[in-house]
Amino acid sequence: MQKTVVAAALGECVHVAGIMNFLRLAESAGWKTIFLGPAVPIEKVLETVKRENADLVGVSYRLTPETGERLLGEFAEAASELQERGVRFAFGGTPPVAERARAIGFFERTFDGSEPVEEILSYLKGDQAAGQSEASFPQSTIERIQWKSPYPILRHHFGLPTMEDTIKGIEKIAEAKALDIISLGIDQDAQENFYHPERQDPRRKGAGGVPVRSEEDYRALYEASRRGNYPLLRTYSGTDDFIKLAEMYVRTINIAWCAIPLFWFNQMDGRGPWDLEGSIREHQGVMKWYGEHNIPVELNEPHHWGMRDSSDAVFVVAAYLSAYNARAFGVKNYIAQLMFNSPPGLSDAMDLAKMMTVLEMITPLSTPLPSASPHFRENGGKEGGFKVWKQTRIGLLSHPLNTDAARGHLAAATYLQMALKPDIYHIVGHTEADHAATADDVIEASAIVRRAIDNAMGAPDMTADPAIRQRVKDLKAEANQILDAIRGLSASSSDPLTDPATLTRAVTSGILDAPQLLNNKFGRGLVKTRIVNGASVCVDESSKPISEGSRIEMLTQKEAPK
Repeated sequence: MQKTVVAAALGECVHVAGIMNFLRLAESAGWKTIFLGPAVPIEKVLETVKRENADLVGVSYRLTPETGERLLGEFAEAASELQERGVRFAFGGTPPVAERARAIGFFERTFDGSEPVEEILSYLKGDQAAGQSEASFPQSTIERIQWKSPYPILRHHFGLPTMEDTIKGIEKIAEAKALDIISLGIDQDAQENFYHPERQDPRRKGAGGVPVRSEEDYRALYEASRRGNYPLLRTYSGTDDFIKLAEMYVRTINIAWCAIPLFWFNQMDGRGPWDLEGSIREHQGVMKWYGEHNIPVELNEPHHWGMRDSSDAVFVVAAYLSAYNARAFGVKNYIAQLMFNSPPGLSDAMDLAKMMTVLEMITPLSTPLPSASPHFRENGGKEGGFKVWKQTRIGLLSHPLNTDAARGHLAAATYLQMALKPDIYHIVGHTEADHAATADDVIEASAIVRRAIDNAMGAPDMTADPAIRQRVKDLKAEANQILDAIRGLSASSSDPLTDPATLTRAVTSGILDAPQLLNNKFGRGLVKTRIVNGASVCVDESSKPISEGSRIEMLTQKEAPK
């Protein structure tokens, strides 16, 4: 049976923004809400509570603490009979008034505006000890998403050049309840050589993140997070010894989810020892392992193409191949990473259209695997489930160097991304272009993002714009042309889109290409792209836009024997 909450600004107080926000959260948590308005007399509040048989009463007061204390005392005395009958009472106001309200001892919960939204939601969803213990905060990704809905869970990378500073920083971030997920930024040597100390270079220690060198180091980082809102931890999947690392991450940090690319973190980008085809096979094996252990998987793939100035269509294809492979190799909960501003210079409208195209193409993959699929047996002869969870973020290369300007970019970009109703929001802090984020930087970025998300909850539907819808239609058609070309590379594979040899040929042949792959060991770098009308498109030698179909046709002609 649906519960009812009655809420009002009490006495002579006319400030209702806080109480309206409380009721909006209550609605999202399943409550029937009744708002009585500003400056409501005590008698009217109590009459309504009795008439509606309310389960919870929320009152606010944001004026002088002394007058508020007297008014709340009168309210508590008048409402004592209802409280004895089981009606619950909560108060919200400025910190000085909230302090007086707590001293009265009547209200079940008192909010002063400093509480993160998840703490209020947890209270409304029935957790009487909300925010008091680890049990109050779900310790798996999917549970945390569902618990915090309709707000996205928040993550941010964090890793400083020393273990000591990183531990202190994690403690501070957790105590501030700034994040739901702390993504451990570990140094490059740990990513590649954790199990190979003989390959480690002491001069590289701390380059790019925290220098973890043992399981005890990971356990120490996890222990630092056991406070505040008990954030989950995750980290890179590494570039070698993938399964050994995965097993260790589960043991030490209860890894929230796996992040692995499809084509990258190997010899092609200089970040790992594997060649392209070998790394694709290894990455598919990692997906399979995490799928078997029912741990979510994210493929941090498409933005690597976007950051190398690929066309929007190649970005979309990379996103589709990521989800397609994750599903084929048994992933149950797939986190679709949607990095905006990649490449920088995209207009908001065309950026949003690109991400909408990705979602339109991968959402149908949520249907069960058919028994005729070559991967049906790999999944244990079961159709299984495949659920897509949306994660949005700002482009790594898009933050301006000026941190004041970057704060504005962070807020504006966050507001835009909320049009997709993400389940996870990956904060890329405003200091990214200048320095690796400190704990204080992370906490500040979280506050900026939270406000932008709050504002976006009442935003107009930007996805309905006709120009955006047309771009989605056109981009989807171009992406399918590329996918068809990749399928055409193999006459023998039962599923070319998961065949490592075929996927490798998609890169070496130039079907999947980006300008910054010029002179690459595996990529071609022959494609030319430009930002035209806010979108990243292919152009010919005279810089005129051409379709992906025309580009591939010209590529084929160049490869044909003379």
